[in-house]
Amino acid sequence: MSEFDYDLFVIGAGSGGVRASRVAGAYGAKVAVAEEYRVGGTCVIRGCVPKKMLVYGAHFAEDLTDARRFGWKVPDCEFVWPVLRDNVLEVVKRIEGSYGTTLANNNVQFIGERAVVTGPNSVRVGQTDYTAGKILVATGATPDVPDFPGAEFGITSNEVFELETLPKRIIIAGAGYIANEFAGIFHEFGAHVTLVNRTDVILRQYEQQIRERLLAISIAKGIEFKFHTVMEKIERQEDGTLKVYFAGGFDPVETDMVLFATGRRPNTDGLGLESAGIHLDKRGAIPVDDDSKTVCDSIYAVGDVTNRVQLTPVAIREGQAFADTIFGKKPWRVDYGCIPSAVFSNPPMAGVGLTETEANMKYGNCKTYTADFRPMKNVLADRDERALYKMIVHSETEVVLGLHMIGPDAPEILQAAAIAVKAKLTKQQFDETVALHPSMAEELVLMR
Repeated sequence: MSEFDYDLFVIGAGSGGVRASRVAGAYGAKVAVAEEYRVGGTCVIRGCVPKKMLVYGAHFAEDLTDARRFGWKVPDCEFVWPVLRDNVLEVVKRIEGSYGTTLANNNVQFIGERAVVTGPNSVRVGQTDYTAGKILVATGATPDVPDFPGAEFGITSNEVFELETLPKRIIIAGAGYIANEFAGIFHEFGAHVTLVNRTDVILRQYEQQIRERLLAISIAKGIEFKFHTVMEKIERQEDGTLKVYFAGGFDPVETDMVLFATGRRPNTDGLGLESAGIHLDKRGAIPVDDDSKTVCDSIYAVGDVTNRVQLTPVAIREGQAFADTIFGKKPWRVDYGCIPSAVFSNPPMAGVGLTETEANMKYGNCKTYTADFRPMKNVLADRDERALYKMIVHSETEVVLGLHMIGPDAPEILQAAAIAVKAKLTKQQFDETVALHPSMAEELVLMR
């Protein structure tokens, strides 16, 4: 008999926590997972899954217009937000249910309350104390809201999916992937979008030429950008609209909604980690080693709550590695090199490996190849929007160090291409691959 109530107690039922719980349970461990909100975490409930569905819904605005150029007699169409909203929420609820079923099928006990750490091997849920051989913290991250007068009148991405009505005007604070994705969504839904950022750089971590192309396309579509400023104050007016004041001499702007997309911070407030001798870093994240272990040998952490990469697939792999290593006796570690990522903007961006700047800093002057073209669909649709693919190549070994692109279906194309970059294939091997014609992806093997 174990000296503990559970072999593993997981705090947080998001992507990483669910994966670790079910895999550990499948190995025969006695597992409990506590979640104070809903099963599935940010990605499933109010993140990448429902957001991607909104992206699909928004894209019909252009598709319906383009269809006329392809011979379809499309009448003027009206968008009804509650229909899309409710259908998305229904799918999310169904996915949430499947997550719960997965936990149950692997004999994981689910506790629908908040849990806090009370010691190296103990947690408290409500008024009940439990002990566990291992504790895994997987509480994710939460939107970071700036502190200034009237900030309470704004919303975050958490609230977007349940809006009663859509705004006709919206100001979005931030310039990362969340800000640019929702800028594209709200624009296609018919809102006037203004994006506000303290610098003039959007999507800083991405390849410069690719993000500059997105900026140019977004401006051409009618999205407005206010750079080198921040919000100083928001006032609610008598008619319910908002008046936003900016730093740096910009005139105040009236709007219907303000969306904060200024980053996410680890969800560690009040977790009681200090009771186990765990101290957070300056961002509030939990420092962990290569095996996801904290300074306390019995407590581990995975996903956005740690000081590593904040991406759902990464959290899932971390949860898998933790369970395989600790309970499956099959030790392995997550490789954080060459992680593909995407921005589901309009048009979408995707990238893997080093940017040109990163490659030059690491290896000296590297070779670059580009394909700048108008996709065939855009040609017939009489849409000027151009796609851009960029390949970064080591000047001596010819190994492809990075691939970056913007254009229709870029994330779908990049996933397969990321395998080639991960495998360290060379430019010559790309060149020797026969093109799949006619396709946008063929540009990857035609760059000279």
